[in-house]
Amino acid sequence: MTRSLQAVAYRRRSVLESAAGGRRLGLETSQGATPAGAVDHPRFFAGFLTSPQKASAALLTVADVAAARYHRPQSRASLDPVVTGNGDRLRFESFSGCGGVYARLDVLEAGLDGGEVGHGTTNVDVNDPLREALSRIGADDPLHLRVGTEELAVTTLDGPVVEKKVPLPDRWLRGFAEAQVTAAGFDLRAELDAGEAVRFLRSLPRAGRKGTTGPRWVVPSGRTLRPTTRAVPGAVCLPGPERLVALQRVLRHATALRLYGPAVASGAAATASAWQVSLPGMRLTLTLSPDAARGFSGEGGVLDALATDEAAADAELLSVLLAWEPRIDIADLAAASGLAAERVRAALIRLGTSGRVGYDTAEAAYFHRELPYDAERVERHNPRLRSARTLVAQGAVTLEGAIGTVVAEDGHAHRVRDEAGVLSCSCRWWAEYRGGRGPCKHALAVRMVRRGAAAEQGTARPYGGAR
Repeated sequence: MTRSLQAVAYRRRSVLESAAGGRRLGLETSQGATPAGAVDHPRFFAGFLTSPQKASAALLTVADVAAARYHRPQSRASLDPVVTGNGDRLRFESFSGCGGVYARLDVLEAGLDGGEVGHGTTNVDVNDPLREALSRIGADDPLHLRVGTEELAVTTLDGPVVEKKVPLPDRWLRGFAEAQVTAAGFDLRAELDAGEAVRFLRSLPRAGRKGTTGPRWVVPSGRTLRPTTRAVPGAVCLPGPERLVALQRVLRHATALRLYGPAVASGAAATASAWQVSLPGMRLTLTLSPDAARGFSGEGGVLDALATDEAAADAELLSVLLAWEPRIDIADLAAASGLAAERVRAALIRLGTSGRVGYDTAEAAYFHRELPYDAERVERHNPRLRSARTLVAQGAVTLEGAIGTVVAEDGHAHRVRDEAGVLSCSCRWWAEYRGGRGPCKHALAVRMVRRGAAAEQGTARPYGGAR
């Protein structure tokens, strides 16, 4: 697995301190992106949390996921959570070391008091002593939150910075992109009140118990969820239920549980799903990959967008229109850019490959943030995309009208068929996954050639394709 090291430097460690009138939580920031450009240690918020104990438990959950490996647990992961200021809320995000669980805490306007929220994205230091201190926050303890270094402290600070070398496997980077594409296809499937949410989540198996691996399904039934061993009509997949153990920290504070996922047909394969706990002034969401042994990085949801030159140009245009919005309105972007809504969606997917947008299932909308990844790196390390470009460069694709397309490779011919805009293929990849992990390299190559031919004729096809 390809890795790189990212240097994350903080002026000092994040701490929880006692002070007159309450306690003060100082979250130190690293270099981050802001409307003014890159800033070494941006400051996004200084004010109070309206529900200190609940917010502390939720923040610890995000940190738990960042430190966890749910598949083949080995040493702890070490990716610090990411924080984004969107003007009216703070978002804390993390990804598990195994690449299969994405966590996000949205501290909304109602959860913050007494300070303006800035704009930008950076990492925050969540160290072990801080974790221990946060776990001891009492229900009645006022808690002042500062995200970013105080200017006075900066000018008087002596001593070295705190620096971490954070490993960034390529599959983690691709996972952030794939998770938002997957979530964009979700709908709200079920909602449980506080009592039913606690009862259901506490009934789930914990890691290590016999028979806990593999996907399960649940069916909405009245005010609760009924477990089932197979995908029946109306069921929602619960892949690797033991991965929801991270929610145990916040169960006693939950006011509701919402379940998001795609429609599941009878007999369907396992799918990803999102589990969102509502808290006073906050939302905590865990998005699970289709299997504990299967990270988001190989899902292939971004391949069609990466394969089009049109989406690349459109993404460049839209990037100058993003303004750290907490909710990106596609219709507004389409009007401002002059692009069709479908091209805006494709461009947002491409922007997601470099971490520039995420997706909020609760609001069914993208949001702006900036992660230190570049789209070229994600594209460069995607083997299916590289192989498809090679096939096109070698002239291996032959178009045959509505009947199908033959792709020659190593003396073999693979027939790609277009069935209502979904490209199927005679190759082994399609036979195994049936489009469940994105298009195969042959279908990608065909789409590239078709778009090129249509562009030459002045009739470029709209973006589309099976995920």
